[in-house]
Amino acid sequence: MSTPPRIVNGGTLPLASIPLLQHEEFSLLMKTALTGKERLAALFAVPGNNGTGEVTLYAVTASPDSGTLTVFGHEAATSFPSLTPELPQLHLFEREIAEQYGVAFPGHPWFKPVRFHATWNGAADPWQRPTGQHPLVGDMDFFQVEGDEIHEVGVGPVHAGIIEPGHFRFQCYGEKVLHLEISLGYQHRGMERLLLGGPWPQTPMQIETMAGDTTIGHMTAYSRIIESLSGCRVSARAQFLRAVALELERLANHVGDIGAMAGDVGYLPTSSFCGRLRGDYLNMTATLCGSRFGRGLVRPGGVLFDAGPEIRDKILTALDPVAKHTTGALDLFFDTSSVLARLEGTGTVNPRDAVGLGLVGVAGRACGIDCDVRRHFDPEIHGTDNVPAMTSSHGDVFARAMVRRNEVIHSTDCLRRRLNALPDGACRRETADLAPETMAICMVEGWRGTLTHAAITGIDGRFSRYKVIDPSFFNWNGLAMALRDGQISDFPLCNKSFNLSYCGFDL
Repeated sequence: MSTPPRIVNGGTLPLASIPLLQHEEFSLLMKTALTGKERLAALFAVPGNNGTGEVTLYAVTASPDSGTLTVFGHEAATSFPSLTPELPQLHLFEREIAEQYGVAFPGHPWFKPVRFHATWNGAADPWQRPTGQHPLVGDMDFFQVEGDEIHEVGVGPVHAGIIEPGHFRFQCYGEKVLHLEISLGYQHRGMERLLLGGPWPQTPMQIETMAGDTTIGHMTAYSRIIESLSGCRVSARAQFLRAVALELERLANHVGDIGAMAGDVGYLPTSSFCGRLRGDYLNMTATLCGSRFGRGLVRPGGVLFDAGPEIRDKILTALDPVAKHTTGALDLFFDTSSVLARLEGTGTVNPRDAVGLGLVGVAGRACGIDCDVRRHFDPEIHGTDNVPAMTSSHGDVFARAMVRRNEVIHSTDCLRRRLNALPDGACRRETADLAPETMAICMVEGWRGTLTHAAITGIDGRFSRYKVIDPSFFNWNGLAMALRDGQISDFPLCNKSFNLSYCGFDL
């Protein structure tokens, strides 16, 4: 068997060095990696140049043990026997490739569109939809359960709250949920296609809006892609400031999520406190760069805003009382027996299912999966923070809340350490032209979980393919599994405990 190259996170590979394997070897390598200790980081297609509709598949697997990424490919495919029956975490990736390039995956058990758009290359798609007509979002056969007293409940795409659109279809027996199918795609903006031929002047602003609550995370991943392709080494001061911004983004969202869960179980003290405290963390980010969501802060080569002594002291001064009040609000929540009674045993995801689906971030760690880019793939950036394994083993709403609580404590400590030890130096360095015919891959631990960006440049050093994987792409099916055999009335609470991104999935 060919030995594919391994690279570190944020590394690059000449395209010519990536082995293009035969189908049997590609499948065997994928199964060996994903049934062992590795995880799927990315699977995507690149169209060929011969006009036959054939594509090249590229797979990236990640090894937490070695902290390296493995890249390999399969050339000339218009049809590829599905690996989903044996490797469930591939199922959305295969459907996505089919929708983008018309590639068939015979044997796929849930072969449906993902975002409801025409193929990128103008080819007929495997569902034989009219090529000149934009597909209707949600126009597909949904899974159905038949039997006496079985009924179906549809929710969305327009919801009662001010949230993003998505359609949820429950198959129920009384109040018991037998199956939940989630259909998204209502916010598909064609983000990856917008990046082709780039980077463009508007590309950073587009990256920042891929998932608005993950502005820092996605922008950090994109910036590191540009830096690796251009050979730019970012200063230690810029690395520290990016880490500060990432932890502020994590704190704001985790505190907000715990407050939302408190609201869903009717525990108003923590709900009220966390609503205000989330704003305090957002305001610290605004102190740093003028934007509560961190827009305009991170750019290729470093950051656009420095934290001089005055700004640094202002954030640290604000942090002490906010951290104290956060601890108080969380202690109230986790010390109240009526709250715990609603959280424990609700929305449980079996650890085996979690591994099979490749759950990442908070959802994965709540099932006992030690998956954290900071711990395993970013030792140069996070090594001095000694990021612990913040996992739980129950896989329920309580576990997801506890993982957030532990991360809030760690992020607060990390914030103090980073701000008190800011290295001297410049905040930004200029980047050079991008290396031609090269692949770059970067993973960042966003507040929801692993964000993966992969870029391929053409002979002119411009993007010929740019692939983005938000953690929600892996985790929406975890929410569906959390509802299985649960009560439909628990859906809002389960949904809050995952708090996944609609636009980050739709892209």
